Amino acid sequence: MVYKKIAAALRQARRAAAVTVSLTVLSMPVMADGQVLRIAMTASDIPLTTGQPDSGFEGYRFLGYTVYDALINWDLSSADEVSGLTPGLAESWEVDEEDTRVWTFTLRQGVSFHDGSEWNADAAIWNLDKVYDEESPQFDARQAGNVRGRIPAMDQYEKVDDHTIRFTTREPDAWFPYQLTFLLFSSPAQWEALGGDWDAFAREPSGTGPFRLTRLVPRERAVLEPNADYWDAERVPRIERIELIPMPESSTRTSALLSDQVDWIETPAPDAIPRMESRGMTITSNPYPHTWPYQFSMLEGSPWRDINVRKAANLAVDREGLEALLGGLMVPAAGIVTPDHPWYGEPEFETRYDPEEAMRLLEESGYGPDNPVEVKVLISTSGSGQMQPLAMNEYIQQNLAEVGIALDFEVLDWESLFPNWRRGAEDPSSRGAHATNITFGWLDPFAAFYRFMHSSMAPPNGFNWGYMDDPEYDRLLDEARVTFDQEAQDAILAEFHARMVDDAAWLWVAHDVGPRAMQPRVKGFVQAKNWFQDLTPVYIEE
Repeated sequence: MVYKKIAAALRQARRAAAVTVSLTVLSMPVMADGQVLRIAMTASDIPLTTGQPDSGFEGYRFLGYTVYDALINWDLSSADEVSGLTPGLAESWEVDEEDTRVWTFTLRQGVSFHDGSEWNADAAIWNLDKVYDEESPQFDARQAGNVRGRIPAMDQYEKVDDHTIRFTTREPDAWFPYQLTFLLFSSPAQWEALGGDWDAFAREPSGTGPFRLTRLVPRERAVLEPNADYWDAERVPRIERIELIPMPESSTRTSALLSDQVDWIETPAPDAIPRMESRGMTITSNPYPHTWPYQFSMLEGSPWRDINVRKAANLAVDREGLEALLGGLMVPAAGIVTPDHPWYGEPEFETRYDPEEAMRLLEESGYGPDNPVEVKVLISTSGSGQMQPLAMNEYIQQNLAEVGIALDFEVLDWESLFPNWRRGAEDPSSRGAHATNITFGWLDPFAAFYRFMHSSMAPPNGFNWGYMDDPEYDRLLDEARVTFDQEAQDAILAEFHARMVDDAAWLWVAHDVGPRAMQPRVKGFVQAKNWFQDLTPVYIEE
């Protein structure tokens, strides 16, 4: 009865979202023929355009790394190898061997912002102040909130000369270069020309990226055009214009593609893929470092404090059945990282489908189908990397109900769920929930482990939403963070991850494969093994 009641509520919410977005699709103006690429995003609004985007990694994918650069960028050119780091607005960087807290960055010369002003050390420091110096005129609390949690090592920064800056981290941190991929640089000259108003800047932003934002209509579209003077000549865009359209409902995105209202959709509805393929659409996917979990609350009173309940939940999910539901567009998860990864380790607990063992463990703790564990979970209707959250959560709800775990969902839109991640389980916006369902990428150790599992990352410092506090976790993560030898660091992380799996620290469900569907005329796209993608090679075949 609980499952049917909540499933009906979810279907009602889904229908309401579909009606809203369908009206948006029907009202979209018909674009002129030519090199125009219309992309339907999963977000319900245009991500923040001032330099540090919101809306999760979809914000970075479409309005972060398109309009802006970081000191260190991701190399998104390969479909075969997991993306590595590549020089961006910094040509090179090095750590001081005598004091490994100190990093020196040599900045790229000859780079201009879209407004024509110069990129240099002064511009770099100005941007650091916009998120770290609350007394600076350009400080922007919204941008600071979007990026500070991703760069916890930051302590001090200074200008050395016009083309050199120096960072000092709070303590030695071998992962610092990864963190700096999230710090994007806006034009100080443009901000000043617009009267020092970040809202005005959002409408007329200026970065150094391969695209310029030329039009912004909130909740409707953002228009990108090539930056012909981009500093990397090999990545000057081939397309004349990109239209980014918010469209959170997967069935609506699918309908828009099939009716030729868009050229590209993120996360197509799995049951519509055969129909799209029969119409000649291109379906792309590629496994990449990404996890779809439930992150547990460890606060007093949470049922997840009982390891039997945590293990039972992990044993109750039929991941192969879920994979079939998604048309094969997922990889079953047995931890944060995949078993073939060097960080996986050798856990003793096997994450698998075993409902009988799940019921035995629950019975040990006094639970069962007649006395279920009652759990409230925050979920979204859509969102960056959330795959098919309503259908997936309905499926998991039914799985868990069969062994004696009753899920009650608090359904939020993505733009409400994501900021709650930093606020934590104690915050009133969590509505007393015992878990949150937010996906994430694990390209580096900080993003994969530290920001969720280290006690120092409890809100508001990081994304330890559930207030995990395990001294052994802290010890291993601290040791890995100051280990600059990669092989030794991998061994420590493998020990840490194996401990997490043995503790059933979260509910592991799936790894995404980043499915996208495109009109056959869309050419040049190379799907990287990354959450982020490069739009510069894409073009429309006439």
